Amino acid sequence: MKSIQAIALALVFIMAFSCKQAKKETEEATEEVEETVDQMAETTEPESITFSMEPKSDSNVNGEVVFTQDNGNVVMKATFTGLDEGEHAIHLHEKADCSSADGKSTGGHWNPTFEKHGKWGAEDGYHKGDIGNFTADADGNATVDFSTDEWCIGCDDEKKNILGKAVIVHQGVDDYTSQPSGAAGARIACTGIIQ
Repeated sequence: MKSIQAIALALVFIMAFSCKQAKKETEEATEEVEETVDQMAETTEPESITFSMEPKSDSNVNGEVVFTQDNGNVVMKATFTGLDEGEHAIHLHEKADCSSADGKSTGGHWNPTFEKHGKWGAEDGYHKGDIGNFTADADGNATVDFSTDEWCIGCDDEKKNILGKAVIVHQGVDDYTSQPSGAAGARIACTGIIQ
């Protein structure tokens, strides 16, 4: 009888050891999978979307806009041709609808936080679409580089998500004070931000 009890006790110890060993192996495998996922996330290519600008208001302005999201930051790089020499305003507008000849089908500036119009980063407030002004050279070419962590591409935060908005280039300069849009003049180029 004692030998049966000893055998049963030995089996219980073996099973307990085996379970602990299996649990340890499972935990180690889980850690390896998590490390692999983290490494893959670090090496994932930044999300990038590209759009062509189309002329509006009888202009000859063309261009390309690229939005790249990486590590919680969105970078906008835009190149334009066919501009008049000098300063022009650029904004994000409410709707990705460039169907009208004057670009007004895009609505007003994108302003999900209901702030007054102003220069980007102003303490008194600014629209999420108030990118600012840029300068075209004597040949009508210009480049815009803009970066912010206040935008995202396709996230669930409607106060940050730029999808469904439009990029508008204006003939004039944004004065950063006139309400609601900075008195920047005609909309001369447009593209919808659609994924």
